[in-house]
Amino acid sequence: MNYAKAIQFLYGLQLFGTNLGLETTRKLAALAGNPQEKLRFIHVAGTNGKGSTCAMLESIYRTAGLRVGLFTSPHLVSFRERMQVNRQMVAEAEVARLVDEVQALLKQFPADAHPTMFEVVTVMALKFFAEQKCDLVIWETGLGGRLDATNIVTPLASVITNIAFDHTQWLGDTLEKIAAEKAGIIKPGVPVITAAREPEVLEVIERVAGEKGAMVTRAKGLNWTGETPVPLPLLGEHQKVNAALAVATVKVLQKQIPVTEEQIHAGLAQVIWPGRLQLVERGGQKILLDGAHNVAGAETLRAALAGRESSGGRLLIIGVLGDKDWRAMCDILAPLAGKIFAVPVASARTADARELAAVLKAANPRAETGVFKNVSEALSACGNEPFVVVAGSLYLIGEALEVLGLSPAGGGERGLNEWSGRR
Repeated sequence: MNYAKAIQFLYGLQLFGTNLGLETTRKLAALAGNPQEKLRFIHVAGTNGKGSTCAMLESIYRTAGLRVGLFTSPHLVSFRERMQVNRQMVAEAEVARLVDEVQALLKQFPADAHPTMFEVVTVMALKFFAEQKCDLVIWETGLGGRLDATNIVTPLASVITNIAFDHTQWLGDTLEKIAAEKAGIIKPGVPVITAAREPEVLEVIERVAGEKGAMVTRAKGLNWTGETPVPLPLLGEHQKVNAALAVATVKVLQKQIPVTEEQIHAGLAQVIWPGRLQLVERGGQKILLDGAHNVAGAETLRAALAGRESSGGRLLIIGVLGDKDWRAMCDILAPLAGKIFAVPVASARTADARELAAVLKAANPRAETGVFKNVSEALSACGNEPFVVVAGSLYLIGEALEVLGLSPAGGGERGLNEWSGRR
């Protein structure tokens, strides 16, 4: 088994679709020796901000001297981004070995109950972090929470960032239903920390926590580390909320894992999380990359751009997935630019770029619009535009990072982010 063959094997697992349930993952983990029992976790769920909050928690605890595992999804470019130890991506040789070892275990499953790709990757990550003797693992959910494969662990803390409309076909069509799925990560007696604000969402979280004897802490306010402001490298007011949530979590866990104020400051000051309001310069041209992949994300991007360069001086490159509420996203994002380039996302689920352009034009009739085959062509057509915003699907952001030379080529691994309906 080499890395290329391992990636192809993982691609083959996409045949088994998406399985919302824990029985298969528990069985696979048991066959692997239950590596989760050797680890400590902070489990993070929510609609938006999960990745940023995970990155902040990882940076703080690494700064405090811990050996920290980080499990996130989707990846922007390389599959190896999903499993990191002290922000070092898992090596290609390790991926090949882990796939080889888990492959032997899969023979013990009948075809109609075969583990999905995400279930397999979840157990691979557990094995890897246990072998690496991580002191703590920052553990992001994949989809939802209650029935997500990551939910086989019992963490030190359950973190819920926020609740908004996304994946409604899976999680429910009301905030209360979605909140119930996310609150499914709450475990008996395990503290809960949340930045959710909607009364109906908080009611669900507090009810579930109450049933399980779990204390709820609400991360509120932005003065999270005293009087001295922390210069967060991540742009946007929403990142201050994510930072408040991360710091509240660290403080709740002070007895188990002591961290000083200085370590909190230092960890936040050096956090890295690409593709989320990431500002880069190319020959005097500013390019803002943001994975605003749902309505709430689009609203966050709009808020972040308020007060910056005038909308007439911006060029927007946008590509979104067709299973999102992309028309509402267009209504939010189109007025932000004087020129708009619509592109397809490199996914079978992409929204059609011509349809996208038509809806964008209707939302902003004054804008000059164009359609391009991909983000590479769109970036080439930007000319000397002073401020370019690339927004939409995280798939698109990953592609842009490669085109701009900001990330090593991933060998076509973004397709591993694809998932289909329940089997």
